[in-house]
Formats: sequence, structure tokens, C-alpha cells
Amino acid sequence: MAEAVESEAKWYVVHTYSGYENKVKADIEKTIENRKLQDQIFEVLVPLQDVMELKNGAKKQVSKKMFPGYVLLNMIMNDATWYVVRNTRGVTGFVGPGSKPVPLTESEMKNLGIKVPEMEIDVEIGDMVKVIAGAWEGTAGTITDINAGKQTVTIEVDIFGRATAVEISFMDVMKMD
Repeated sequence: MAEAVESEAKWYVVHTYSGYENKVKADIEKTIENRKLQDQIFEVLVPLQDVMELKNGAKKQVSKKMFPGYVLLNMIMNDATWYVVRNTRGVTGFVGPGSKPVPLTESEMKNLGIKVPEMEIDVEIGDMVKVIAGAWEGTAGTITDINAGKQTVTIEVDIFGRATAVEISFMDVMKMD
């Protein structure tokens, strides 16, 4: 079996019973250790924010859950990791339509303050690339622009006989020889 790469991991959101977020986090972390899944589930997060509360006339800073009833996971989605998370006590399911978990987008992650690792890509304008994931999977095109800040390349693809510019994530393209 090929060694899993952390760059394949995405952030997913799991719905839990209210008040069970920290218990779910602890249980998933224990399962990761017991089943040796450190190379597939990298981080379990219950995002907190510091807020000022006024109690009995005194201001007090406390940490509150940003999303009560939710836990975030940085993981590689496969049958084993899905099963482990889904069958953790207190988890009601992944966020997504039906039973299909949908990963957070990079902009959603940035809004939550989750650092998106900067990535470099070994391609230049004019190189041919193949799209290996996403809506354009299987499509080949020529790179016309590279946006390091957004971590995207713009490729020109042929749609209905016309050259059309499409923006694709660095993660979703592979250089063709």
C-alpha cells in the first residue's frame, strides 16, 4: 500500500451531540492511537474563541466553542477513517449531503483561522498539465497563469471547440511529460 501523504488530507466537519465535542475529540484521538491511524487522521479540533462575559457586574474572559455541536478533522478520507469517525460515540455524522462528507474549502479554512500550508508547484506558464481531481478531472490543458497566493493555476481547456480559461488548485494538477 502506498504511504499516505499529509498533503492529501482535507478538513472535514463532524456533527456531534451538543456538549460532547471534547469527549468526541478525546475518543477519536484515542482511537487514532490504538488503531495506528496517525498517518491518516492528523488533527482533531474543537475551535474556541475568547469572549468577555459580564457576571455579577465583573468582566471575565472565557473560552467558548465557536461551533457548538461540531468538531473539525484534518484527515485523509477513506473507508477506514470514515468508519472510525462515524462510529465514535457522540458523532451523529459528517457534514455533507446524504452520507457523503464534503471537505472545507481553503477560503472556509482561512475564515476559521486554520493555516493552509503554502505550496510550491514545479510548473511554468506554457506547461501541459492533467487535472487529477475535482470537476475537471481527466482534462488536460496548458498553463496560462500561476497564482501562488491563491495556490491556483489557470489552464486553457477546449470546451465546445473554444479555448476557455479554468482556474484549478495546485493540489488538483499534475505536470505531463
